[in-house]
Amino acid sequence: MDIGENIRQLRQEIPEGVKIVAVSKTKTPGEILEAYNAGHIAFGENRVQEMLEKKERLPENIEWHMVGHLQSNKVKTIAPFVELIQSVDSLKLLRVIEKEGQKINRVIPCLLQMHIALEETKYGLDMTEAESLLESGEFKTMHFVKICGVMGMATFTENMEQVRSEFSLLAGCFRIMKEKYFSDKEWFCEISMGMSGDYRIAVEEGSTMVRIGSLIFGERACTLE
Repeated sequence: MDIGENIRQLRQEIPEGVKIVAVSKTKTPGEILEAYNAGHIAFGENRVQEMLEKKERLPENIEWHMVGHLQSNKVKTIAPFVELIQSVDSLKLLRVIEKEGQKINRVIPCLLQMHIALEETKYGLDMTEAESLLESGEFKTMHFVKICGVMGMATFTENMEQVRSEFSLLAGCFRIMKEKYFSDKEWFCEISMGMSGDYRIAVEEGSTMVRIGSLIFGERACTLE
């Protein structure tokens, strides 16, 4: 498995304006370093503890993205350095991020995670819930969170037309939010959708950020060394 070559091939195929976040959950610091040495600095983790352990052992300029479900009591540990929290799925969680950002005087970039898949097990807001959050008086007083866009995961299925329709739905949610709430905010520009099995469709539907794991690191799961 040549991690660096995998990244180079993806870069050749994926448009320049689409950011690749290498999903490094279960991967060793050594494997992440291979990707880093190939010029890649954006990595996504699902678990806070795993992110913290890897951060201590890897270069300081790595951009860490939280892409998994985030528990409120873990926010304070990543607030000082996290590049982007992609999985904000409630006003309650946003409230905690605001509180921790205020403590350290840091504005923390976030994406609203939208529920676009058929599976009930996936986290995320529907459009009504997202609009309720954005229209709330509490959100309007927040100064230490920056909503930069939306994130979503398609249904795990071989039906690519269904996947396409779900990505189209997410892009539509983004456009509505942009027009209604962020028309004058240039930073509201991200649509994080697409993984190893469906990133091509995601890019066609407007993705600005893809979360790629197995195509970079392979399927093998490892524990920390």
